[in-house]
Amino acid sequence: MTITEQDADTARMLRELESGSSSARLRAAMAVGTAPDPRFVPGLVRRCAVEPEFFVRDMLTWALTRHPVSMTLPALLAEVRSDGAQARSQALHTLSKIGDGRAWPAITPALLHDADDEVARSAWRTAVVLVPAGREAALATLLATQLGRGGRETRLSLSQALVALGDAIAPVLLAATTAPDPLVRAHALATQRLLRDPDAGFEMAIEEAKRVAVQGGPGQEGR
Repeated sequence: MTITEQDADTARMLRELESGSSSARLRAAMAVGTAPDPRFVPGLVRRCAVEPEFFVRDMLTWALTRHPVSMTLPALLAEVRSDGAQARSQALHTLSKIGDGRAWPAITPALLHDADDEVARSAWRTAVVLVPAGREAALATLLATQLGRGGRETRLSLSQALVALGDAIAPVLLAATTAPDPLVRAHALATQRLLRDPDAGFEMAIEEAKRVAVQGGPGQEGR
C-alpha cells in the first residue's frame, strides 16, 4: 500500500468512527484497534467524548489501549481536564485500562469529588489502579469523604474502590461509622461488611447497615 493509499484508508476509518450507524462505528473501532496507527489516536479520543453507545465506547477504549502509551497518555491526560463530563469519564476509564502510573498526578481531589457521578466513579476506579505504594491511606481518606453520596450504583462503586485498597481503609471507615449523617454511617458500615466478606451482597450489606446506623450502634460493626 502506498503512502497515499494509507492516508486514504486512515481518513476512511476516521470517517467511519463518526458514522450515524453504531454498528459501523463499532466495526471501525475494532479495525483501528486491530491495526494500530498513531494517526488514529486523536480521532479515537475525540470520539470517546461524544459516543452515545456504551459498547462502542468500550471498543474505543480497547482500541486506544492497543496504541503506544507514548501517544495515548498525553491525549488522555488532556481529556481529564476537559469541560465535558463524558470526555473526563471516558479518559479516566481508559487510563485505568492502560494502568500507567505516570497518570497518577492527574487524579486530583477535584476529579475524585467531581459533581458528575459518572466522572467521580471513573476517578475512584482509576485511582485505586494507579495509586503508588504507600499512598493508599491518603487516598482512602479522600474517598471516604464521598460516603453516602448518590444512588445505589454510585455508592457501590465507592465501596468497591475502598475495598480494593484493603486494610488501609479500616481507620477511615471506623471514623465514618460515627458520622452525624445516617447515610454516611450506613455506607461506611456496609463497606466494612464488604471488606470482611467480599462475597456479601451489597444490597444486603447496605440494608443491614442502615438498621444498625438508625439504631445508633455503629461501634459494634467496627469490632
